[in-house]
This record gives sequence, C-alpha cells and structure tokens, in this order.
Amino acid sequence: MTMITLIFILVYTGMILGRFPFLKIGRPAIALVGAVFLLAGHHISGHAALASVDFGTLGLLFGLMLISAQFEDSGLYTYISKLVGLFNVSPFVLLGLLMALAGGLSAVLTNDVTAVAMTPVVLGLCVKRGLNPVPFLLGVAFATNAGSVATLIGSPQNMLISQKLNLSFGDFLLYTGVPALLSLVIGWFLLAWFQRKSWTLEIADTSARGAMEMPEVSFDLFETVKALVVTVIVVGLFIFTDYDKGLISITAGCFLLMNGRFDSRDMLSKIDWGLLLLFFGLFVVNAAMDSTGLPQDFVQRLKSAGFNLQNPATLFVVTAVLSDIVSNVPSVMLLLPYATDPLSGPLIAIASGLSSNMVIVGSLANIIVVDAAAGRGLKISFWDFAKVGVPVSIISMIVGALWVVLIKMFV
Repeated sequence: MTMITLIFILVYTGMILGRFPFLKIGRPAIALVGAVFLLAGHHISGHAALASVDFGTLGLLFGLMLISAQFEDSGLYTYISKLVGLFNVSPFVLLGLLMALAGGLSAVLTNDVTAVAMTPVVLGLCVKRGLNPVPFLLGVAFATNAGSVATLIGSPQNMLISQKLNLSFGDFLLYTGVPALLSLVIGWFLLAWFQRKSWTLEIADTSARGAMEMPEVSFDLFETVKALVVTVIVVGLFIFTDYDKGLISITAGCFLLMNGRFDSRDMLSKIDWGLLLLFFGLFVVNAAMDSTGLPQDFVQRLKSAGFNLQNPATLFVVTAVLSDIVSNVPSVMLLLPYATDPLSGPLIAIASGLSSNMVIVGSLANIIVVDAAAGRGLKISFWDFAKVGVPVSIISMIVGALWVVLIKMFV
C-alpha cells in the first residue's frame, strides 16, 4: 500500500509539474512509467491492469484522431481559415468569425487538432492584413476550449465522461451546448475590449514577418467530402443508435486509413500517441490506488468534515481548480468516480473545459497555440493570456453552471 501511494503521488506530481527536474520526461511518459512500476512490483496484476483500461474511450479517441488527420491532410482547416480571411470586415468582426470557426471545428474534431491546424493560418492572415496576431491567436485558444465543451467528442475528457457515465450525444449537448456558445461570445467581447487599442501589427523586422506568413497547403475536395460524409455518419450513429461509440469511431477511422491518396503512415503519425499513453497509464495508476481503499476513506473523511465531493457544486469547483493545476484530463480521471449525481457529468465537462481558458497551461490547445506562435517569432506572455483568460473563464463557468441548474429545473 505504501509503494502504491508513493507512485500515485509521484505520478500526479508529474502531472502538476509537467516533467521532473533533471529528467526529460513529460506527462504521458510519467503516467506510463508509473503504471509499469506498479506492474513490475506486483502491486497490481496484469489482469487487473487490463480490466482497468477503458478501451471504449481509447477507441473513441483513436478513431476521431484518424478522422481529424484526414481533414488535416485534405487541407480543410487551411482552406476554410483562408476563406474567412478574405472577408472585408473590421478586426472585431474578423475575430468573431475566426472564433466561431475554431469553436465549431473543435466541437466535432477535437480542440487540440483545431489549434494545431488553425494557428499558423491565423497568424499568416493577421500579418497579411497588418493586424496584431495576439488577440486573434488568443481567440483561437479560447474558442477551441469553449467549442470542445459542447459535444461528447469535443475533447478527450468529454469522451471519458460520456463513456463512464453512459451519456447520450443529445443529453450531453443539451447541458453543454449553450454554455459553450455563450463562452465563445464572452471571450469574443472581452478580447475585443482588452485589445481595442492594439489591433495594428507592430513588427518591423522583415525576416520576422516572413516567418509568420501563411503556410501553403493544397486542398483536396474529394478527400474532404469523404471525411465529411464519414463524420456525419459517425455523429448520426452517436445520436440515433445505441451502438458502442468506441467501435463506431475506430471503424470509421480505419475506413479512412484505407486511402489511395494519403499514406497511412502519415495519417498514423498525426495520432497523439502520447495522449493515448497518458490515458492508459492513469487508468492503471488510479485503479491501483483505488484498490488500497485510501481514496474512499479520504472522501468519507472530507464528507464528515462538511466537504462532500459527491455534491455537484463541490465537484464543479474542485474540477475547475484542479484542471488548471494538474491539467484537465488527469483531473477528470481522478474525480470521475465521485460523479454520482445526474448533473455531475455535464458540470465536470463544463468546469474542465471552460477553466482551461484561465492560463496557458490550462489545456494542451493553449500550449499548442502559444508554442506555435513562439516558433514563428511571436511571444505571447503568461500575462497576455491570463489578463483576458481569467475573466473569460470565471464568467463562462458561472454562466455554464447556472444553465445546467436551469435545464434541470425544467427538464
């Protein structure tokens, strides 16, 4: 029991820090190493470890990653982003259009993939139009996080929540769709307010401007249409049937792998294997910890002290705070066993998704946007992000919680 507790603490310390001092090891590797140490030390059996892994969630995530890879290879993200950039509108309206696009794509194709695809395009659009890229890139980050809240396929943690709690696509959307939409609007207006005096681009260095120019990606209409048809079928099956979501997703993804134009190795290289390993490792580590009985005892002690994790309001607040410390996927995996109230699932999804807008490390999508911008010579500081992100996140979460309560009253 002592060794299991020690490994559990070390793994989640790694989730908080993102790596360990003097070791070049990230969160996925930390979770995997923790799981392997537990297996090697016979602290959990191989059978128990496999039984703890939710292969339905992994299949759902893997299949949707393949569908997203198809869209990325077909050039859809770049094509639509460029199309939006052609509109002769004010910076305020352009920001709203790009955020609506990022949010909509994230609701169906996951936030991380949308952030990867849109960041260089939006940066290039801003340079071409002489606009300050910072508010637009922050808009992409905020919108991908907000949009991902709307559906059970919008983010990895949503997939986990829906699988574990057996939530239908429609029920999930009923509770989370409006908060996601309102969060987009809140982010749009607050970004415009904070950046109202700095819409103009101020980069004199010609080489720096060159590094920010829009990438050229060819658009393949046939492959895009094929991916769109597959996506519509997948979502339709999610909504109108009781078929296993993981099997639907992975079957659709494997169908797209059988491709005459895109190399399957290239598509597989776009899979976030690190995220899948993170899920696998944390499933095993959490199962080993649960077997000790310590978490249950700790929760009972908290309940006796008046702090009930099974209360939806308490779980909502704890999820929001923990998501900005540990990151949203590990925090959801840790807290999901206490989601016993019917409202807990939607509230966890809203808290983990919308709290991500608070700081850069709140989600992988934020990190992707900031790192991609830095790689092209544009620095977005912690303060640039947080001064808008904190109010956006707090207001959005309050609105989201009120919406869930309102729906519960009338449904």
